[in-house]
Amino acid sequence: MNKQPLFHISKRKALKWYQSWTIRGVAIILALLLCAVVTTAMTGENPLEVYKSIWEGAFGTLRKTWILMQNIAILLCVSLAVTPAFKMRFWNIGGEGQVLVGGLATAACMILLGDKLPGWLLIVIMTLAAIVAGGIWGAIPAIFKAKWKTNETLFTLMMNYVAIQLVAFFVIVWEVPKGAGKIGIINQTTEAGWLPVIGGQKYLLNILIVAILTVAMYVYLKYSKHGYEISVVGESERTARYVGIKVDKVIIRTMILSGALCGVAGLLLVGGTDHTITTTSANGRGFTAVLVSWLAKFNPIVMILTSFLLEFLGRGASEISTTFGLNHAFGDILTGIILFFIIGSEFFITYQVHFRRAARKEAENV
Repeated sequence: MNKQPLFHISKRKALKWYQSWTIRGVAIILALLLCAVVTTAMTGENPLEVYKSIWEGAFGTLRKTWILMQNIAILLCVSLAVTPAFKMRFWNIGGEGQVLVGGLATAACMILLGDKLPGWLLIVIMTLAAIVAGGIWGAIPAIFKAKWKTNETLFTLMMNYVAIQLVAFFVIVWEVPKGAGKIGIINQTTEAGWLPVIGGQKYLLNILIVAILTVAMYVYLKYSKHGYEISVVGESERTARYVGIKVDKVIIRTMILSGALCGVAGLLLVGGTDHTITTTSANGRGFTAVLVSWLAKFNPIVMILTSFLLEFLGRGASEISTTFGLNHAFGDILTGIILFFIIGSEFFITYQVHFRRAARKEAENV
């Protein structure tokens, strides 16, 4: 008698959208229940009060809401940038460095040209500089991958450290005051190079720009010839070459686009909101964007929701530590539990678990 395994896993047929979101919803509810148990056991605090503080951390005041929306916009911009590369199965882990070099190019224009050019022309040059700098930073690992088959994961990761050291060098050169570890507020007196404020909200322009980029990226990936080529290369390079697609050209072109969009994120940070740059200006978004893109399954519209989720949880974790006097790590524990359940739900959306008993009953019915 052959022993059957206790369970086996098989790939599901494509679920309808409401079935997928039902599974995700159940996962979030289970995560919140587990978080409630952990909160009560570890701190003795009322879980409902903790959840309330998470909400207050994100939406407690109008200012907090705007900051949340700004953070979502920047994270979404970086996520949009790395998505074409990921869809092509080019593992671009260099978003952090590409954002930094874009921001550094922006800062250089503001510092060196701020008092020499009209405001509108300075912003145009800043934008071009950020896009070109990010594009070059993305093109370098792409060229090595296309020509010499180097490992893009390690290459792009190492280039992050090069970018960090470049920023560190110029921060020392330009820092105000000396020893501050960052460039002083750039052009605080003249505000030369500062992106315009719309509707009295300095974050609104960033949000609108990223909204336009989101729609453009969705159309680009889904309906353009380039988007089709990216999909084919991602499925199989051999098939792509067979149908006449120049794979090396697609790799380089896509990574230039990826780096350029990261450069735009650097522009929005330095020119739009921070008006300074440090080695931590990207704030880990290049790595977080990997999770955002993957959870959204490379769909730019769904990335809005995943970006919101991660930023909402991040703001909530900070609020928990402030309100209840808890170690910031506790908020991160709750965030980790919720993300674990959400990521796990994607497994059950893609795969189905069959248990031995169920299999035996099916055999008897036959």
